[in-house]
Amino acid sequence: MAFLVMDIEMSGPDPGYNEIIQLGAELFDDDWNALGTYLTNVYPENEEAFTASAEEVHGLSLADLEEAPMIYDVIPEFEKWIKSKTHGAPLHQTVICGQSVIYDINFLRFAYSNEKMKWPFSNKMLDLHTVSYLYFMIMEKNGQKVPRSLSLGAVSGFFGFGREEETHNALEDAELTAKCLKEIFGRLDDVRLEKRS
Repeated sequence: MAFLVMDIEMSGPDPGYNEIIQLGAELFDDDWNALGTYLTNVYPENEEAFTASAEEVHGLSLADLEEAPMIYDVIPEFEKWIKSKTHGAPLHQTVICGQSVIYDINFLRFAYSNEKMKWPFSNKMLDLHTVSYLYFMIMEKNGQKVPRSLSLGAVSGFFGFGREEETHNALEDAELTAKCLKEIFGRLDDVRLEKRS
């Protein structure tokens, strides 16, 4: 089963009105060995929904996206890339991972629906926000200092990772998310549960 660590930059916060403008992903096999990375900009169909506040986050302007493909071209290319790295395994065997990943999934699902394409992935997902919440709760109960926030910046900073740029880049955030997940999984051997009588 492959793990697809994904991040999406959007033209604003509302699926259905705002759209995907950048899609980044890092793909791993079931042992978390890296299989490759993917990054593309996407030109939005609804230019009027492109918000200045979103541009401040991702640093992409409409001019930056001028040569980018439309989402109806990106989706088949993205699926083809995943299959090429997993030797043609069905996409429903891929676990979608990310930071607050349901938000990204909702945008991607809406894009599939809007383009009248069938959603090929399963409902299996792995969310760094949820995993780190539980991991930090366990650490705190064992007297360890943990971050006050569960943002990607706070979680990655705790593990000694960080963004190279102030603005968000979908691939960089996907890679950062993957590093954090792998770091938590690698530390699970240090977590001990005491038997209760």
